[in-house]
Amino acid sequence: MANTQSDILSGKITRLRAIEPNDIDSIYSWENDSSIWQLSNTVAPFSKYVIKQFIENSHQDIFQLKQIRLMIEKTDDKVIQTIGSIDLFDFEPMHKRAGVGILIANKTDRKKGYASDALDVLIKYSFHSLQLHQLYCNITEDNIDSLNLFQSKGFKLIGTKRDWLIFPQGKKDEFMFQLINKDN
Repeated sequence: MANTQSDILSGKITRLRAIEPNDIDSIYSWENDSSIWQLSNTVAPFSKYVIKQFIENSHQDIFQLKQIRLMIEKTDDKVIQTIGSIDLFDFEPMHKRAGVGILIANKTDRKKGYASDALDVLIKYSFHSLQLHQLYCNITEDNIDSLNLFQSKGFKLIGTKRDWLIFPQGKKDEFMFQLINKDN
């Protein structure tokens, strides 16, 4: 039996789905959480208006927007709950590559396999449905959980950007990782 779109976007304990209008409050909360701004190079809050515009334009496909944000739902409980998002950004169809970003919003949902499962689903979707040749990510030197996650999925360290990010607490190196699809 052929995979349906929902099969393609379903993992063992998570499911990825398109952004819906009722996600505005979650996205607003996540994008305005200054404790994670350094992960996304954000320095200012987003208004609900801007987020509403983003959601309204999210129906355009990745070839138009050059990015896609999918919501991560955990499916291992009796109640399906949205716990984060996973993004493909800087999509380059000519070169068949995209960057990856992931957020599990609440600390209580971290280290339970949700990010790992969602990343498995995104890799499969990227390589099979989008026919990408490679994915990459940039991770700060002190983000041990993300370093471990991406390395566990086969992402290889391809470079270090020294003193790449500057914060009030000091400078940080950023590592660049790459995952090549040998079949495409």
